[in-house]
Parts: sequence; structure tokens; C-alpha cells
Amino acid sequence: MCGAMSDPGGSRVRRVPCVGAIIRDGAGRLLVIRRGHPPAAGSWSIPGGRVEPGESDEEAVVREVREETGLAVDVGGLIGTIQRDVAAGVVYDIRDYACEWVGGELTSGSDADDARWVTDAELRALPTSAGLVESLEDWGVL
Repeated sequence: MCGAMSDPGGSRVRRVPCVGAIIRDGAGRLLVIRRGHPPAAGSWSIPGGRVEPGESDEEAVVREVREETGLAVDVGGLIGTIQRDVAAGVVYDIRDYACEWVGGELTSGSDADDARWVTDAELRALPTSAGLVESLEDWGVL
């Protein structure tokens, strides 16, 4: 559910709950997608998106990964949280979870223009969404 709060300047801020999936394959590569739509269209990121009303974080992660990559995952623990200003008065509250790939064939779909497994070095060379590499480093993922 989306919430609204006032910032110190008196304007309303709409907070949008979002989730992301941190998935490694058997070779230790990270699953990333190239975003097909704003925000961050054209940049590489981990699969994820908005939590729909009435949906748990786990349900949202499973759905988003399936929609964007064709893969099935089991959702594990929370790795980290970040907030991203995406538009005037809109902030995404993103919770990123460790996930295990349990089925499906990798294909890009829905909001993703492309999906691939990358090494840590390959990720660092890609045009990624703002703060992705730094957050993953801070959380000990990279």
C-alpha cells in the first residue's frame, strides 16, 4: 500500500513500497535486467518492482522475477533497504531480498528489455541504475 507523509518543507511525499531480488546462479553470477520503462529506463538493475495492494513482499518478489525474467525463485531473507526519489513527491521504498533460483528459463519480459547473468566485474562495467553497485557493495553482495 502506498503511504503519504509530509516532509519538513510541508509538501506531501507519496511513498511506494517496492521489492528487489538478489539472485546468484551456480557459477556465482548475479541476475540483472535492463529496465524497459521509467524510472531508470535503459539502465541495468536487479529484478523487482512495486508491491501491489494486498500483496506481501514475498509474493511481489516472486511475481516480479517471473514477469521480468521467466524464472521461479524461493525468497530468502532481507538483504537491505533503500529509498529512491523517482519523481517530484514520489519516493520508492525498496526492500531487496536474497533469492534462490528454483526453475524456469531465463528470458526478458514485461518491464525488462534484456535479462542476463553477470559477474561482479561485468556488473560494474554496465550502466546501472543509480546507487545499485554502491548498495550491493555496502550489503556485502559484491
